[in-house]
Amino acid sequence: MTSNRSIGDNPTVDGGDSDSDSGVEYETVETPVLVIGAGAAGARTAISLAENGVSPLVIGKRDHGDAHTTWAAGGINAALGSRDPEDSPAIHAADTLNEGHMLNDPAGVETVTEVMPDRIRELEDWGTPFNATDEGAVEQRYFGAQSFRRTCFVGDRTGEAMLETLIGRAQELEVPYRENVQVTKLLSDGERVYGALGYDMNDGSFLLFRAGAVVLAAGGYSAVYDRHSSRDEENNGDGPALAYDAGARLMDAEFVQFHPTGMVAERYGERWEGRLVTEAVRGEGGRLFNADGERFMERYSPEQMELDARDVVARAIAREIAEGRGTENGGVYLDISHRDRSFIEERLPSMYARFADLGVDLAAESVEVAPTAHYSMGGVEIDFETGKTGVENLYAVGETTAGIHGANRLGGNSLAETVALGKIVGDHLAERSFADRPVLPASQQRLAREHFADLDAMAGEGSEVPEELLGELGDLLESHAGILRAEKAVVRVRGRCRLLADGRRSRAPGGPRAP
Repeated sequence: MTSNRSIGDNPTVDGGDSDSDSGVEYETVETPVLVIGAGAAGARTAISLAENGVSPLVIGKRDHGDAHTTWAAGGINAALGSRDPEDSPAIHAADTLNEGHMLNDPAGVETVTEVMPDRIRELEDWGTPFNATDEGAVEQRYFGAQSFRRTCFVGDRTGEAMLETLIGRAQELEVPYRENVQVTKLLSDGERVYGALGYDMNDGSFLLFRAGAVVLAAGGYSAVYDRHSSRDEENNGDGPALAYDAGARLMDAEFVQFHPTGMVAERYGERWEGRLVTEAVRGEGGRLFNADGERFMERYSPEQMELDARDVVARAIAREIAEGRGTENGGVYLDISHRDRSFIEERLPSMYARFADLGVDLAAESVEVAPTAHYSMGGVEIDFETGKTGVENLYAVGETTAGIHGANRLGGNSLAETVALGKIVGDHLAERSFADRPVLPASQQRLAREHFADLDAMAGEGSEVPEELLGELGDLLESHAGILRAEKAVVRVRGRCRLLADGRRSRAPGGPRAP
């Protein structure tokens, strides 16, 4: 990896031309493979590359180790058979297809489920402290819509523990990393990608990354909803938006998963709005009750009850609230107080501690929950054998992609997808030669200078506040395109979004275009 300072109209940079007088300064960084996104998917891709002798550069928009993966608490799926020897990758695949309403890519599903036992053993070998059975095998618990106990876990901090392990392995391999970088555009002519453009979030300086290949591992778009389980600056659609702008195809964008159990702001405060109460609470025996004290899942799913598919449970909760059987705070009750305190403290330590800090004893009383936008099944269309998009040199992995989960994701499969496909994409890229990368074409140098000039001109100007725009969009989606939606409402919100975008552009023609 090399780096140098450049001036936007300097004709000597990578053989560039001098037809721009922008004069915007930027840094040029060269790398064989640029991995955009530093969560589990990006980290596992980078590890595979490094193990095969290719040194990628991983960039993230938060501090190193503080990726969204840490918020995936409940577990990761693999047909190990620790508790239920009858389980198999084929049954895991069948559960995944059923949960996705058969709209998944079957080959992609098989690809993930077949390799997951090996990926779990690998994580264990690298130091992930999975809970263990008395016999020393990796412990497994039920998640919704699973035929067998298949979800491996580290208490209720599985994603955090996994990411710590992956980062540790990447550091052993000396994988280069750059933190607090926001990527704003890919260098692309619609047929081929040459790198990426962005800026350092600490000092605002512009960055040009020239790469033999780019891997998008930048998450999904569920945080565009008003009520969601992500941090506000994550899962804003960065990955799919960058890919689409570069010429890649998107699919299944309408498929957004609403997790049944998000925290209720009216009860716990605005900072907790939508924050996830892990499915592990229901997996360990948690029960749902409406304001009338009725265990209402008996009416919606008498056999699977609280462990039915996420979309089934989320719609049931939403209907209870809509029909007046919710709490005064707009939720329902989730209760696990029938379990022993020691069991809850051991299996759900983070949840126990979180609610204790809020003055709620999880072992003695119910908590209030409601559906929250949680995961995007839609995203970039890829080839699951390689991670390729339809644009040369552009790859994608993790929640940025579409196809594995169909219309609804099986709980525990998000973390599985990251490590399964991350290794596949990294192994494929490692087979390529990056020795003879061509110079950056003049057209791409011009694109970079113009983009940086636009960003520079926008700094501190404009009549709109981004948070307000996102807030309006989130309100619209929450009201008309949530877990309970109808065609007419979706058409109305689409039209409203167009009006908002057109109106914004007409009031501020020099500013950034609204989506």
